[in-house]
Amino acid sequence: MKRPFAMLTATAHAVPKRVFTNHDFASIGIDTSDEWIRERTGIGQRYIAGEGENLTSLCTQAARDAMAAAGVTAAELDAIILGTASPDRLLPSTAVEVQAALGATRAVAFDIDAACSGWLYGSQIAEGLIATGSYETILVIGGEVLSRIVNWKDRNTCVLFGDGAGATVVKKATKQRGILSAYMRSDGTLADLLHRPKGAGNAPVTPEIILEGSHYIQMAGREVFKNAVRSMADAADRALDGAKLSAADIDVLIPHQANIRIIEATAKHAGIPMEKVFVNVEKYGNTSAASIPIALSEAQKAGIVKEGTTVMFVAFGAGFTWGSMVVRF
Repeated sequence: MKRPFAMLTATAHAVPKRVFTNHDFASIGIDTSDEWIRERTGIGQRYIAGEGENLTSLCTQAARDAMAAAGVTAAELDAIILGTASPDRLLPSTAVEVQAALGATRAVAFDIDAACSGWLYGSQIAEGLIATGSYETILVIGGEVLSRIVNWKDRNTCVLFGDGAGATVVKKATKQRGILSAYMRSDGTLADLLHRPKGAGNAPVTPEIILEGSHYIQMAGREVFKNAVRSMADAADRALDGAKLSAADIDVLIPHQANIRIIEATAKHAGIPMEKVFVNVEKYGNTSAASIPIALSEAQKAGIVKEGTTVMFVAFGAGFTWGSMVVRF
């Protein structure tokens, strides 16, 4: 594919009102501490959806703000692609609910489930649609309300995740701005290392399933960590090779914000110093598909990512899924 076909314009994010700090876990009976969580993950707090807040509302707010910043109206949207592993409903997709909320009546809308890689996958799908010549303006959203699918009695998972959404307007590229390289991979043989065992079509929710908590996220932490480091390192290499760039050419690395140790290992492998890495995991925790667009939104607002900046994105998530992109803004 001759690049660039598509460019990322404005990005915005939205989070719930409630901030849940590491100290707050004591109030729900979790035997942990701020020091324990920070040392292992780098997380200090996360945002948790409350009454009246859901995935649709967070994604719609992020979308509206991104569209306003890009000067795009709902009538101009050709497609809405929403990456999530925590939809409001299993049927229909959250994307069509966002479409209705925005009034984007001419846009095709659909969800993709690539977990933490969702926004990255969605951006690459958007690039492919634009490359056909039939689409010009696409809204790519990554959003999660993971607080409703984690077991708040399981210290190994509940301390990690947060809620939020990020949205990016993707348009036809101009000049040499846009996606310079992209890479996606998956390995379903490792799916059971990070999954929700029951609660869907293979084992619909029953009182017994609710009692045992098998409809919540379960994770084999050490194995996930090892695979995340290995896969994100591979994705970083592929992104640089595809763009015909070296690590020195990257101005900013924005990785999936899962764990500070994974972020540091990825940067070290890629040969990118930590001062070039945008990190906000301390503030949001792991927001899965929302983590990269939330980070990009903050980086753009801070002036760290601006016109002319070359950014590498790297993600890894349940599935397993992983991927990368190099983008010149």
